[in-house]
Amino acid sequence: MSLAELMAPLLRPAFTLAGTPTSWAELLGFATGVLTVWLVVRRNIWNWPIGIANVILLGAVFLTAGLYADAALQIVYVALGLYGWWQWRYGGTGRTPLEVRRTGRAEWAALAGSGVVVTAGLTLVLATWTDSTVPVWDALTTALSLAATYGQSRKLVESWWLWIAADVIYIPLYAYKGLHLTAALYVIFLALCVAGLRAWRAELASRPVLAAA
Repeated sequence: MSLAELMAPLLRPAFTLAGTPTSWAELLGFATGVLTVWLVVRRNIWNWPIGIANVILLGAVFLTAGLYADAALQIVYVALGLYGWWQWRYGGTGRTPLEVRRTGRAEWAALAGSGVVVTAGLTLVLATWTDSTVPVWDALTTALSLAATYGQSRKLVESWWLWIAADVIYIPLYAYKGLHLTAALYVIFLALCVAGLRAWRAELASRPVLAAA
């Protein structure tokens, strides 16, 4: 059985929201997405395997909605999920669990530079070789999400600011594309990101801070 055949039942409508059919994949993506971010806020390592399941589901949803960069991004998320899972468990000093820390100047420079390159490159690709109606916004949210996921995998406090910026764009973007449940999910994500920022800041403030490289 092919992957498309396996995913077909998940892409069938579960119910209709605001006149638009909502698939089982989008519904399950909603549930696993909320659980994943809640676990990240609590710094629970189980966010990574649940998050991998979440991005596979949402990848199918985005592909059917014509959000090609977001769909491709989910493949990268699987790899980053595995990386983050390993980092949270063994990425600290002496292969110990990572601790929350600030983003260093060199990391900010690398994230900003790669973000500009990814946004410009994806915008060109989407505008030239796909029928995307939102190439710039699709590319920008992809770049922000990649940077935020990397920061999350390294337990960088400021990764929450990147997620907040991405979510502010994602909410109207998904509503525009008719993904109303996913748009609602990102409203919840936005609230959880604010909670995560506060929780990670509190964790950082409770112990001495080591300067990042």
